[in-house]
Amino acid sequence: MSPKYKRVLIKLSGEALAGPQGHGLDESVISGVVEQIKRVHDMGVEIALVIGGGNFWRGRQGKQMDRATADHMGMLATVMNSLAMMDALEQRGMPTRVQTALIMTSVAEPYILRKALHHFEKGRIVIMACGTGNPYCSTDTAAAQRACEIQANVLLMAKNIDGIYDCDPHTNKAAKKYDHINYIDVIKNGIKAMDYTAATMCMENDIPVLAFGLDEKDCLIKAVCGEKIGTIIDNKKI
Repeated sequence: MSPKYKRVLIKLSGEALAGPQGHGLDESVISGVVEQIKRVHDMGVEIALVIGGGNFWRGRQGKQMDRATADHMGMLATVMNSLAMMDALEQRGMPTRVQTALIMTSVAEPYILRKALHHFEKGRIVIMACGTGNPYCSTDTAAAQRACEIQANVLLMAKNIDGIYDCDPHTNKAAKKYDHINYIDVIKNGIKAMDYTAATMCMENDIPVLAFGLDEKDCLIKAVCGEKIGTIIDNKKI
């Protein structure tokens, strides 16, 4: 198998890393993800990761809290996931750096674009934590922004569902799965594939998004190699 893309940004949901327990970290899930990332890395693909924090905390959980405070707590949750992933990747021999949008130099580098690009040149994986560093922004938006900044060939969104549907497949058995949809239709039809700010950013910068289920066997390898999986979102007319 050969890769379709040279540089990818992988967005992992925090909930997906929690596994069936739904909270915290499931080491077997992380191990499975790391094994796939290693195979992709060994193909020579440059890899950036953005990981959500929903397995520990989501800003919207703090209903009685100041929104900015709750969102900053969510950013810290992404750092815990990022450090766990860094440790797992390095145990498998992949040099990895965590960069954070909030300054915390005792545990990670500050996010600096040129430094991230240098890490790619050295064959390192870069995990980008703390979202954008700003409240009122989702990790979807952070993933889209970082994908634009590093000029990724594709944004890979590994979710706990196998693609994008016209409605919730958990509550409606007649839900229709899309193989391909364009950004205009996502926004116009209110399809909750990703944060609309993130969708608009990718649309304007012509970066395709591939959304797929993390629990599918070899999903990351299939996605990177251009095999049919999940749902592709781009600017092409259907």
